[in-house]
Amino acid sequence: MIRSAINSDKFSIFDFCKNTFSWGDYIQDVWDYWLSEGNLLVIEKSYPIGMCHSYLSKNQIWIEGIRIDSNFRRQGLASKLVEYVELLAKAKQIEFSFMLIDTHNSASLSMAKNLNYKIFQTWNFYSLLPKIDTTFEIQFANVFEFVKISQYVNSWRWLVFDKEIFISLTKENKIIFSNKSGSISTAILTESEHFSKTLIVTMFSGSQNNTLNIISYIQNYAKEKNYEKIQILCKENLSFSINLEHKITFNLMKKYLH
Repeated sequence: MIRSAINSDKFSIFDFCKNTFSWGDYIQDVWDYWLSEGNLLVIEKSYPIGMCHSYLSKNQIWIEGIRIDSNFRRQGLASKLVEYVELLAKAKQIEFSFMLIDTHNSASLSMAKNLNYKIFQTWNFYSLLPKIDTTFEIQFANVFEFVKISQYVNSWRWLVFDKEIFISLTKENKIIFSNKSGSISTAILTESEHFSKTLIVTMFSGSQNNTLNIISYIQNYAKEKNYEKIQILCKENLSFSINLEHKITFNLMKKYLH
């Protein structure tokens, strides 16, 4: 049975999520946020054996946090959860569904492809430490047509970037670019809604010099604003920066629902 989650479900969920990854899991950190947002689902027999969360915004649904108890895997339960979410989205006339899957997670990739999801884009996740650095020169975006972006990352959700979002972010100088030499590099700065003192950066790397210039600004900005972590999401390979630690590479999966 699939139903909306209740707070007491977390005890069963947390128990089988303890070793999802080599370092553990983040579900315990986001559970309360997801429960308050709604669209947090569990699949159960006599107790919860699986979960997922979804987030609706501007003609798309974002599916995240799919977890199945290891004792009940290979039974199609993850697919059932995704299909259930898709039905909810279709009822609201949502056109697109997205999810993010580690490029090495063959089981999840196979599940998504069997449900007719396609690899839309591939993104790299880098971590960066805050530090004071004065060797940068950036500009703040103020013309929407200048920023050629269709999506940006907000709390690890790839969301629609439109004029409304542009205006909101530019009011706080959260869209920056560098055009000192070569192709323009652009970055969008957002604060994680789920993890404290974490700055999330959507990076669009043009030339190496411009990207390094933005990285210096980001480190300085994070230090001044007392962030402890910087997470950068970028389609391009940024291995030319010794300051960055590459963490993982993801496939952004997309499905047309109608």
